[in-house]
Amino acid sequence: MTRKKKIISGLVIVFVIAQFFQPTKNQGNLEPIALFLVETQASNEVKQILKHACFDCHSSVTNYPWYNTITPVNYWLNGHIKEGKKHFNVSKWASYSVKKKDHKLEKLIEEIEAQDMPLASYTWTHKEAQLTDVQVQSLVDWARNARSNYSLDTDNN
Repeated sequence: MTRKKKIISGLVIVFVIAQFFQPTKNQGNLEPIALFLVETQASNEVKQILKHACFDCHSSVTNYPWYNTITPVNYWLNGHIKEGKKHFNVSKWASYSVKKKDHKLEKLIEEIEAQDMPLASYTWTHKEAQLTDVQVQSLVDWARNARSNYSLDTDNN
C-alpha cells in the first residue's frame, strides 16, 4: 500500500471513529422562550422572525439540521450556539436585571441594523433566516418598544 493510500485510510478510520463522539445537544424547555415573548410583547410576525432567525443560537432550544449528526460539523455548530447564548440567551431572560434586559435589546437593535445578525454562515443553510428590510424594521420597532419598558432613563428614548 502506498503512503498516500495509508494516509487516506487512516483519515477515513479517524473520521468514522469520530462519528461516535457527539457534543451535548441544546435541547431545553420552551417555557422561558414563551415568557420572553410575552414580556417583550412580540407580535406574531416578530415571533416567527425570531423563531426562524434567532432562537436556534440564542435560546436553550435548537432545531438541528440533518447535517448536525456529522462530526466535526456538529462541534462547529455547537460552538456557534454556545457563543450565541453567551451574548444573548432568551431562555435566561427572566434572570436578567432590568438594566441588562435594556442593554440586550439595545445590542439586538445594533446587530440587526448593522446586518451582523443572523450570521451569514447561518443564513447559507437557513434561507428562511435571511431578513428582508421589512423584517429588520419589524424587529427594530419591536425591540425599541420593548426597551421602553426597561429603560431606566426615559429622557433618552
